[in-house]
Amino acid sequence: MDETSYRDRIGQLVEPGEPVLAYAKADAAKGTPPAPPLDAAKAEAPAGRVSIGAVLLNLISPLVSWGWGDRLVDLIAWGVAGRGAPGSVASRLHHALHSPRPDLAVRDILLAATDRRLLVCVSGPMKLLSSREDDERALAESGVAWSVPRAEVASARVAWHRLNPKRLRVDFTDGSWLAFTVPIAESGRPLRAVAAALSG
Repeated sequence: MDETSYRDRIGQLVEPGEPVLAYAKADAAKGTPPAPPLDAAKAEAPAGRVSIGAVLLNLISPLVSWGWGDRLVDLIAWGVAGRGAPGSVASRLHHALHSPRPDLAVRDILLAATDRRLLVCVSGPMKLLSSREDDERALAESGVAWSVPRAEVASARVAWHRLNPKRLRVDFTDGSWLAFTVPIAESGRPLRAVAAALSG
Protein backbone atom coordinates (compact mmCIF):
# COMPACT_ATOMS: atom_id res chain seq x y z
CA MET A 1 0.00 0.00 0.00
CA ASP A 2 1.25 3.48 -0.84
CA GLU A 3 2.42 5.40 2.23
CA THR A 4 0.57 8.56 1.17
CA SER A 5 -2.74 6.71 1.51
CA TYR A 6 -2.19 6.68 5.28
CA ARG A 7 -2.00 10.49 5.55
CA ASP A 8 -5.77 11.02 5.76
CA ARG A 9 -6.29 8.05 8.10
CA ILE A 10 -3.68 9.33 10.56
CA GLY A 11 -5.46 12.69 10.46
CA GLN A 12 -8.65 10.92 11.56
CA LEU A 13 -6.89 9.12 14.44
CA VAL A 14 -5.45 12.20 16.13
CA GLU A 15 -7.42 14.51 18.41
CA PRO A 16 -9.19 17.59 16.98
CA GLY A 17 -6.70 20.42 16.50
CA GLU A 18 -3.67 18.09 16.80
CA PRO A 19 -1.57 18.61 13.67
CA VAL A 20 0.49 15.71 12.30
CA LEU A 21 4.03 17.03 11.79
CA ALA A 22 5.51 13.90 10.19
CA TYR A 23 4.77 10.23 9.70
CA ALA A 24 6.60 7.18 8.40
CA LYS A 25 5.89 3.55 7.69
CA ALA A 26 8.50 1.53 9.59
CA ASP A 27 9.19 -1.77 11.29
CA ALA A 28 10.31 -2.35 14.84
CA ALA A 29 14.04 -3.08 14.55
CA LYS A 30 15.13 -6.69 14.86
CA GLY A 31 17.41 -7.51 17.77
CA THR A 32 17.20 -7.90 21.52
CA PRO A 33 14.25 -5.86 22.81
CA PRO A 34 13.67 -4.10 26.14
CA ALA A 35 12.51 -6.21 29.06
CA PRO A 36 8.78 -6.99 28.91
CA PRO A 37 6.40 -5.14 31.25
CA LEU A 38 5.99 -6.77 34.66
CA ASP A 39 2.50 -8.14 33.96
CA ALA A 40 3.68 -9.68 30.66
CA ALA A 41 6.80 -11.15 32.29
CA LYS A 42 4.67 -12.92 34.91
CA ALA A 43 2.50 -14.43 32.18
CA GLU A 44 5.49 -15.98 30.43
CA ALA A 45 6.76 -19.34 31.60
CA PRO A 46 9.88 -19.11 33.75
CA ALA A 47 13.05 -19.79 31.80
CA GLY A 48 14.99 -22.87 32.77
CA ARG A 49 18.59 -23.75 32.01
CA VAL A 50 19.39 -23.68 28.32
CA SER A 51 22.15 -25.70 26.71
CA ILE A 52 24.32 -24.88 23.72
CA GLY A 53 22.28 -27.47 21.82
CA ALA A 54 19.12 -25.46 22.44
CA VAL A 55 20.75 -22.35 20.98
CA LEU A 56 21.91 -24.31 17.93
CA LEU A 57 18.40 -25.69 17.45
CA ASN A 58 17.10 -22.12 17.48
CA LEU A 59 19.48 -21.30 14.64
CA ILE A 60 18.74 -24.43 12.61
CA SER A 61 14.99 -24.55 13.00
CA PRO A 62 12.90 -21.48 13.79
CA LEU A 63 10.06 -23.77 14.86
CA VAL A 64 12.11 -25.00 17.84
CA SER A 65 12.26 -22.09 20.23
CA TRP A 66 13.44 -21.18 23.71
CA GLY A 67 13.17 -17.61 24.93
CA TRP A 68 16.77 -17.36 26.08
CA GLY A 69 18.05 -18.89 22.85
CA ASP A 70 15.92 -16.52 20.77
CA ARG A 71 17.39 -13.51 22.58
CA LEU A 72 20.95 -14.77 22.06
CA VAL A 73 20.36 -15.38 18.34
CA ASP A 74 18.79 -11.91 18.00
CA LEU A 75 21.77 -10.32 19.75
CA ILE A 76 24.30 -12.06 17.52
CA ALA A 77 22.41 -11.53 14.26
CA TRP A 78 20.84 -8.09 14.75
CA GLY A 79 22.35 -6.47 17.84
CA VAL A 80 20.35 -4.48 20.38
CA ALA A 81 16.99 -3.08 19.25
CA GLY A 82 15.99 -1.41 22.50
CA ARG A 83 16.73 -1.07 26.18
CA GLY A 84 14.59 -0.45 29.18
CA ALA A 85 13.51 -1.84 32.52
CA PRO A 86 10.23 -3.74 32.81
CA GLY A 87 7.43 -1.17 32.62
CA SER A 88 9.57 1.53 30.99
CA VAL A 89 8.20 3.49 28.04
CA ALA A 90 10.19 1.40 25.53
CA SER A 91 9.11 -1.79 27.27
CA ARG A 92 5.42 -0.88 26.99
CA LEU A 93 5.80 0.26 23.37
CA HIS A 94 7.57 -2.94 22.30
CA HIS A 95 4.95 -5.04 24.08
CA ALA A 96 2.13 -3.13 22.33
CA LEU A 97 3.66 -4.00 18.95
CA HIS A 98 4.46 -7.63 19.79
CA SER A 99 1.46 -9.33 21.29
CA PRO A 100 2.24 -12.53 23.24
CA ARG A 101 -0.43 -14.25 21.12
CA PRO A 102 0.08 -12.85 17.61
CA ASP A 103 -2.50 -13.56 14.92
CA LEU A 104 0.32 -14.03 12.33
CA ALA A 105 -1.21 -11.38 10.05
CA VAL A 106 1.08 -8.91 8.30
CA ARG A 107 0.36 -5.34 9.38
CA ASP A 108 1.95 -1.99 8.57
CA ILE A 109 3.40 0.01 11.46
CA LEU A 110 3.17 3.80 11.20
CA LEU A 111 4.98 6.30 13.38
CA ALA A 112 3.37 9.73 13.61
CA ALA A 113 4.76 12.78 15.36
CA THR A 114 2.29 15.47 16.32
CA ASP A 115 2.80 18.63 18.33
CA ARG A 116 1.52 16.74 21.39
CA ARG A 117 2.38 13.05 21.06
CA LEU A 118 4.32 10.27 19.41
CA LEU A 119 1.80 7.78 18.03
CA VAL A 120 2.40 4.27 16.82
CA CYS A 121 -0.41 3.11 14.57
CA VAL A 122 -1.02 -0.37 13.18
CA SER A 123 -2.95 -1.17 10.03
CA GLY A 124 -5.51 -3.89 9.58
CA PRO A 125 -4.33 -7.27 8.23
CA MET A 126 -2.58 -6.98 4.86
CA LYS A 127 -2.71 -9.53 2.05
CA LEU A 128 0.24 -10.47 -0.13
CA LEU A 129 -1.76 -10.17 -3.35
CA SER A 130 -4.26 -7.55 -2.31
CA SER A 131 -6.96 -5.82 -4.27
CA ARG A 132 -7.94 -2.19 -3.88
CA GLU A 133 -10.80 -3.28 -1.57
CA ASP A 134 -8.36 -5.25 0.61
CA ASP A 135 -6.11 -2.20 0.91
CA GLU A 136 -9.04 0.05 1.76
CA ARG A 137 -10.22 -2.40 4.44
CA ALA A 138 -6.73 -2.56 5.99
CA LEU A 139 -6.58 1.23 5.94
CA ALA A 140 -10.02 1.57 7.55
CA GLU A 141 -9.01 -0.87 10.32
CA SER A 142 -5.86 1.11 11.17
CA GLY A 143 -5.76 2.33 14.74
CA VAL A 144 -3.48 3.74 17.41
CA ALA A 145 -1.68 0.88 19.14
CA TRP A 146 0.28 3.10 21.52
CA SER A 147 1.03 6.76 22.18
CA VAL A 148 3.13 8.83 24.55
CA PRO A 149 3.23 12.59 25.24
CA ARG A 150 6.03 14.49 23.49
CA ALA A 151 7.37 15.46 26.92
CA GLU A 152 8.42 11.82 27.44
CA VAL A 153 10.50 11.73 24.23
CA ALA A 154 14.06 12.83 25.06
CA SER A 155 15.50 12.61 21.53
CA ALA A 156 15.21 10.89 18.18
CA ARG A 157 17.82 10.38 15.49
CA VAL A 158 18.41 8.35 12.34
CA ALA A 159 21.85 6.80 12.05
CA TRP A 160 23.80 3.80 10.78
CA HIS A 161 23.43 0.47 12.53
CA ARG A 162 25.57 -2.32 11.11
CA LEU A 163 24.72 -2.29 7.38
CA ASN A 164 21.52 -0.27 7.64
CA PRO A 165 21.95 3.52 7.36
CA LYS A 166 18.27 4.15 8.15
CA ARG A 167 17.59 3.18 11.74
CA LEU A 168 15.53 5.53 13.89
CA ARG A 169 16.34 5.43 17.58
CA VAL A 170 13.82 7.07 19.92
CA ASP A 171 15.13 7.79 23.43
CA PHE A 172 12.69 8.41 26.24
CA THR A 173 13.11 10.51 29.39
CA ASP A 174 13.12 7.42 31.64
CA GLY A 175 16.37 6.25 29.98
CA SER A 176 14.78 3.57 27.80
CA TRP A 177 14.93 3.51 24.00
CA LEU A 178 13.58 1.60 21.00
CA ALA A 179 14.65 1.45 17.35
CA PHE A 180 12.71 1.34 14.08
CA THR A 181 13.93 0.63 10.56
CA VAL A 182 12.85 0.68 6.94
CA PRO A 183 14.09 -1.77 4.32
CA ILE A 184 17.41 -0.72 2.76
CA ALA A 185 15.75 -0.28 -0.67
CA GLU A 186 13.26 2.27 0.72
CA SER A 187 13.89 5.94 1.37
CA GLY A 188 14.88 7.02 4.86
CA ARG A 189 13.45 10.52 4.35
CA PRO A 190 10.16 9.83 6.23
CA LEU A 191 12.09 8.45 9.23
CA ARG A 192 14.36 11.50 9.24
CA ALA A 193 11.26 13.74 9.12
CA VAL A 194 9.80 11.96 12.18
CA ALA A 195 13.16 12.29 14.00
CA ALA A 196 13.33 16.01 13.19
CA ALA A 197 9.72 16.55 14.31
CA LEU A 198 10.34 14.76 17.62
CA SER A 199 13.64 16.55 18.28
CA GLY A 200 12.47 20.00 17.19
